[in-house]
Amino acid sequence: MRWPRSLQIIFAALGFITAWWWWHRRAPEKLPPRLRQSIEHLGTTFIKLAQGLSLRMDMLPAPYREALAELQSRVAPFPGERAKAAVAAAFGQPVEQLFQDFEIKPMAAASIAQIHRATLLDGRRVVVKVRRPGIARQAVNDLRLLRLVVRLASLFWSALRRQRPLELIAELAAQLQGEMDLRQEARNVRRVAAALREQPTLYVPAVIEPMVSAEVLVQEFAPGRPIASYFGTSEGDALAKALFDAYLHQLFVVGAFHADPHPGNLFAREDGRLCLHDFGLIGTLDAQSRQALARMLEAVVFRDPEAALGAAVEMGFVAGVFDRRVLRRGIDEVLAELQGLPLHEWSIAEAMWRIARLGGGDHLRIPRHLLVLLRTLFLLESTLRALNPQFDLVQELLQRRDTLRTALSAPSTVGLAERPMGEQVVRSVRSVPGLLAQWLAQASADDGRPQVSVHLRGLERLESHLERIGNRLVLAVLAMGLYVGGAVLMLHSVGPRLMGLPVAAIAAFIAAVLLTLKLVVAVGRSDGL
Repeated sequence: MRWPRSLQIIFAALGFITAWWWWHRRAPEKLPPRLRQSIEHLGTTFIKLAQGLSLRMDMLPAPYREALAELQSRVAPFPGERAKAAVAAAFGQPVEQLFQDFEIKPMAAASIAQIHRATLLDGRRVVVKVRRPGIARQAVNDLRLLRLVVRLASLFWSALRRQRPLELIAELAAQLQGEMDLRQEARNVRRVAAALREQPTLYVPAVIEPMVSAEVLVQEFAPGRPIASYFGTSEGDALAKALFDAYLHQLFVVGAFHADPHPGNLFAREDGRLCLHDFGLIGTLDAQSRQALARMLEAVVFRDPEAALGAAVEMGFVAGVFDRRVLRRGIDEVLAELQGLPLHEWSIAEAMWRIARLGGGDHLRIPRHLLVLLRTLFLLESTLRALNPQFDLVQELLQRRDTLRTALSAPSTVGLAERPMGEQVVRSVRSVPGLLAQWLAQASADDGRPQVSVHLRGLERLESHLERIGNRLVLAVLAMGLYVGGAVLMLHSVGPRLMGLPVAAIAAFIAAVLLTLKLVVAVGRSDGL
């Protein structure tokens, strides 16, 4: 019997909630693997959403991030004939008129698409990436059901509401839609390939124009050895330096970077160049963020907590009301601990993440593009150390300091002319009256009293106490409603049945019992919901 998709999602959610209720105090280490298993059973949409969620280092504890990052899209390939039909539909011609040959058996299959080797009519060898049929429609339906489940869960779980889960789902859904649209991946490939054209150590397989659609992407076939085969070898150090140079160029000169540098996406060609694959996700940094990142790196290397704090604020790692002295002291402790490590064990990504975490929940405001940057740095450091376990990040940065400064003083937009300095100054001066006028207009609207932000301390405890009382009342009413609703459903035998009992009634009673237990435990401990 195949359960309706809605019941699969509901039962998966209830199963994990039950496991959390039972294990979160007894054996919390069992929960991350259980979450991963639940998501794997739900299939492609939830696997991709969870992989995106693993980026949210500001929300999830490390064990959960690691568990979600390990998710693999264990899906069988779909029939090659369906892939041929998708290619023909995308380009309006039979496959035989587009290629000399097209291998029916895919060379690789993933959750969103699978890849077939082929040969163009002019003899060029290519790979054809074909999106799974029906996956876009399934993603839309799954996201609709997920939003419904989250709305219901938010009614019972106040901690979930504070995380603004619907906004997070919207962010992850946009990322998923971007990955499913192969035209977006083609744009990413073109952008990075153009920026890295002058880099002698890198190679990006070209998009075959105009063979691009939302469902199909044709790229040059670029064979090579997996970079993992060079881990710890004599060639590993040269590849590590080439990879390091490539990312310095992407981060500080281009402002767009391949955001998934794990070994599975990196290959070494026969001519010694590194080949990058899979451009479903790229990161971007504007000129200001690149400058701030450079200052952050220098501050970490030279243990300058004041400069590190300024860079963190400028990049967006710290925002809102904060005590500058407390954060500066915390940053100094982070940098001091780093100084005590052997140089080959330094992790600049770890230092940046700890600096971002210092403010705690009130100050941690990490935009998604910075989360992508941090994840990329963690992956990059891991790959560099796998190639050469003694790779010295600090020494390599110091050797390239002049190169970095030259790059940062260059025009911020590759391929476009830099605005003359005189014009930049004139534009800045002209903007001052407008900003002053906006401030005066705001003051006038407030009866001559411009708004001033005031942070009152000491009210948080009262606010939290009142919130707990309200939550308990709401929880009691909801539990009672579920008991009554379950009884009515049981009486009228509504919907599908399990062991002779209505499934909807069973779900209602389970939810009611869980809410009742939560209420009893919370009241008994008096530590609130």
